[in-house]
Amino acid sequence: MKETGRFIDIGFGNLVASGRILCVAGADSSPIRRMVQEARDRSMLIDGCAGKKCRSVIITDSDHVILSSIDTAALKELLEGDGK
Repeated sequence: MKETGRFIDIGFGNLVASGRILCVAGADSSPIRRMVQEARDRSMLIDGCAGKKCRSVIITDSDHVILSSIDTAALKELLEGDGK
């Protein structure tokens, strides 16, 4: 049922397979910041911000945590439109 053939741009030329995304969350809450730190400690963090402020956090089905400088509303539109 998962389609991994479609990709969405999460900023700065970085792409994520839309079928692998479980959750897109804002980066401001304490639980999300703890999740990011735990992923960093487990070497499961992918930083796609290119030095810019992190605005959203993407959780994948492979337990990777991906940081993006694009806000959650824009990512939602990309996911609903399959990245087009």
